[in-house]
Order: sequence, then structure tokens, then C-alpha cells
Amino acid sequence: MAWQCLRAATGRKGWWDAAPSGTPLFAAQQRATLVNVKPKWVKDRALDAAVSRERHLRAAHHLLDLVFSRPGHRVSRSDLLAERSFQRLCGSALEFLGRFHTVFALSRGGVSLTDAALDLRQREVHCLCATEHDLVARLRRLLMLTLPRSLPLHTIDLLRWDLGLPSDYRTSILPRYPGHFTLEQPEGDERVWLRLLSWDDLLAVSELEKSADGGDTTCLPFPVSFTRGFGLRSKSVAWLREWQKLPYTSPYADASGLDRRTDVSEKRNVGVFHELLHLTVAKRTERQNVSNMRKLLGMPQKFTKVFERHPGIFYLSRVRGTQTVVLREAYGGGSQLLEKHAHPLASIREEYSTLLKAALPPRTRGRGGGDGSNSPSECTVTSANLECTQMSRCCIQEDNH
Repeated sequence: MAWQCLRAATGRKGWWDAAPSGTPLFAAQQRATLVNVKPKWVKDRALDAAVSRERHLRAAHHLLDLVFSRPGHRVSRSDLLAERSFQRLCGSALEFLGRFHTVFALSRGGVSLTDAALDLRQREVHCLCATEHDLVARLRRLLMLTLPRSLPLHTIDLLRWDLGLPSDYRTSILPRYPGHFTLEQPEGDERVWLRLLSWDDLLAVSELEKSADGGDTTCLPFPVSFTRGFGLRSKSVAWLREWQKLPYTSPYADASGLDRRTDVSEKRNVGVFHELLHLTVAKRTERQNVSNMRKLLGMPQKFTKVFERHPGIFYLSRVRGTQTVVLREAYGGGSQLLEKHAHPLASIREEYSTLLKAALPPRTRGRGGGDGSNSPSECTVTSANLECTQMSRCCIQEDNH
């Protein structure tokens, strides 16, 4: 079945016919050579707007979490100014507090939360409790993506916000699941690692495989869409169609037999990050958050190039002074998560963003990108309508090797 799928996908004759009977599929695939494309980055205002809405949210949430954890939900100014982590996030603490008066209430006694912020925080706590089973499952799946089934806590901390982990997850969540997780410090390593203790085959099913709904998963294509105005030349269309039909390797499967220099291996790499982004609350993360995971994920050098090489699957937003990788399919062309991808925590964060935005002067509320909600900024591309993109403006250069 796999041989037939590969042959039908490429439409070529020769190299697989010469493969001896019984040759492993991975071994034969090493000779697959396709067009090397170099996509041009094209701005997507809707997805930039989605990223921009969190411009002050993390810093505000860090402070909100700190205030909420203190007795009476109040913290003195001296204690607040002593928080180094807050200074790194916010710079001038008092200026930040005064700016977002819809969330923080200043008084001589210190800093407390407004009624609206306190109510929202309590709802968030209830949401975290209600979805803890899902959170633990996603954390287990993240560890299952790695070769050693473990990650340094520092790496998990970088992904903590994106995964929806509470700030005290080490003491509030991990100890309650001794059958799933353990903390260890390998000899000669200063870092503490979180190791997975139990593998679950039911969890080791990627989101792309789930979308097949029990059908054939041998050659699964990725959902692809482009920013409006993004065009493809005929060779790029042919390459994309051919690449989509290559065999799909589950990100949870052993891929040690794949040659990292081939497009078949690249499809596996894309699948790993496609799955990783699905594990996040907002289906996005900063590029630097995964840049140190190369060996742990079994990736080749310069592995994050797949984000640029596949702009129809990922979008690299350059707002907020960093590069944020966004999973296009989760937004459907707008700046809001599609309902089927929306996590309950994501809607609460949107309410936090709205509360912060209400404190800004009217002229600055729209800066950093328009809302773009429900705007048709993308043109979906499937195997049936890839040809329509040939008529668009060219945005891709090609090199044949």
C-alpha cells in the first residue's frame, strides 16, 4: 500500500521499480529528490493582529498571578518592586500599573485587583481545574515527541504560557501524577529534567491522523492556505502537490531510518511542529522557544527553516520584536481561533486582552495591527484547487538541484 501511494503521489518511474523485493520503504525513499523552493515572506495582517493582542498580556498576567496568590489578593509596593521577574517583564512597575488601571488598583496599602480582573482570574482558576486532565495529556504528548521522553524544566518553562501550565505547576500538578512524571537531575548536568514514566498508545496519535477519521494515514497531506496575494509558480505548485503526497511519518513514531536530507524526512519534521503547535493553547509559540530542542526532537541542523519553507502551513509573525510561529489552519484566515481549535483558556485570555485594551487611550487601542477578525485574508489551497494559485502574483523563487 505504501509503495503504491508513493508511486501515485510522485507520478515518476524508475527508482522504486529498481528497489529489490522486501526493501524497507524508508531505504527506498532516500533517493527521492524534489524541487528546492525558497519562499518569500508575505505579511499577514490578521495573524499579526492575533499575536499583537498579547503584547502586554504576559507581563500583566504575571503580575496578576502574583497579586492573586497573596493574602487578601493584595501586595505591597515594596514587595512588588522587589520582584526581579516582574521588572524584566514590565520595566517600570509603577508606570505599568498606572497604565492598566482596568486590571490593577493602586492605593496606599499597595496593589490589588479590580473587580473585573478578580472575577476573570477566579474563572481562569476554575478553568484550569476543569481542564487539568487535558493539560496533563498534552504535557505527556509533548514529552512523547522527544527522543529521550524528557525535557529540561527550563525548556518547559519557556513553553509554559503556550501550554497553559500554571506558574506553580511543579508543585501543584506534577506531584499529583507520580505514575506519569518524575523529576531527575542526570549526573554531570546542572539542569533538572522532567521525564515521562508511562507511554500511552492512545495519546500517540497526531492531530493530522485524527483528522483522517479512521481512514488511510499512509500519505496524509497537511492543511495548506496562503495569505491573500501570495502566489505560486507552476513548479512550486507541482512541488507542493508532490510533497503533500509523500508518505506521512507520525511524529510519535521512530524516524531513525529516514535520511535527513530528503523531503520525506522534511515532511516528518513539519509533522512534529504541526503537532507541537496543536499542543499549545493558541496554536502558536515563539520561534526561540523551540530552537534549543533540536537534538531532543531528533531534528537536523537549521531545522526551524521548515517554518519559512512551508508558509502555507506556518506563518512567521514578526511583530512584538520577535518571531512567532503560528499554525495557519487554526485561524482559518482571520485573527481569531476557529471554534474547533479554541481551548477554553484561550477565550479567557482574549477577555484579559480586552480588559487591558480598555485602559488604553482610544487612539492607541488599534495600534499594532487591526483586529482582522473574520476577514477573508487567506485563500485555502487543497489538492483540487492548487492550480488556481498559478494566476496569483509570484512570491516564490525556485532553485533546481
